[in-house]
Amino acid sequence: MQIGRVIGSVVATRKHPSHEGLKLLLVQPLNLDGTDRGDAVVAVDALDAGVGDRVLLTNEGFCAGSSVGRWPATPIDAAVLGVIEEIELLPDVRGQR
Repeated sequence: MQIGRVIGSVVATRKHPSHEGLKLLLVQPLNLDGTDRGDAVVAVDALDAGVGDRVLLTNEGFCAGSSVGRWPATPIDAAVLGVIEEIELLPDVRGQR
């Protein structure tokens, strides 16, 4: 799983039949410090996330397809699995007793 930020939505007038009724979002993967990590991806959304939301993102096909109840009959690569409310980073305690 990755952390991402929803940066837009995707409207497709024609798409694979298994995608009917699914909302598509444009999600920018993020590093832990909030900076962009690589290119944005198109992800299926089953949670009603919106632009600006931080989300949990999977880019593994089985997990993505099954999260929206469409596996194995769908070509889904990425899906939004959760909407993040807060991230807490703990101090680095390696080497300390």
